[in-house]
Amino acid sequence: MVAKIMGEKGNHDLSSVPPTDSDTVRSRPWGTVTLLEESNHYRINRIELAPSQHISTQMHYHRSEHWIVVSGTAKVICDGQETTLTQKQSTYVPMCTPHRVENPGVIPLVMIEVQNGEYLGEDDITRFGDDPGEDKK
Repeated sequence: MVAKIMGEKGNHDLSSVPPTDSDTVRSRPWGTVTLLEESNHYRINRIELAPSQHISTQMHYHRSEHWIVVSGTAKVICDGQETTLTQKQSTYVPMCTPHRVENPGVIPLVMIEVQNGEYLGEDDITRFGDDPGEDKK
């Protein structure tokens, strides 16, 4: 798939744009996190969870998150409430709210995650021990 930008001077093919540092992919035992874009107060990630996998239950003091399901099924537990999301559905995770996402399906779960906040550092993650030895997001 080739992305195009529409502008006053016509279409611009992005297939020739060289990769940037924002193309970073981090592998985890449960799947991958691909950094798509980042600025001072937001970060956009593509998250892929393998079937029957989950991220750790966690909470952030300085950022909120919005998750949009691109494909697959997401079981989201946010502040103790469980919701099932499918393609084109989304949910909002407020700051200071314990949350977790699982892939109960048989195909990979692909989500876009938009983080917003005054501080987006990895040290703003409080993890709750779901499973002994489980890998962190």
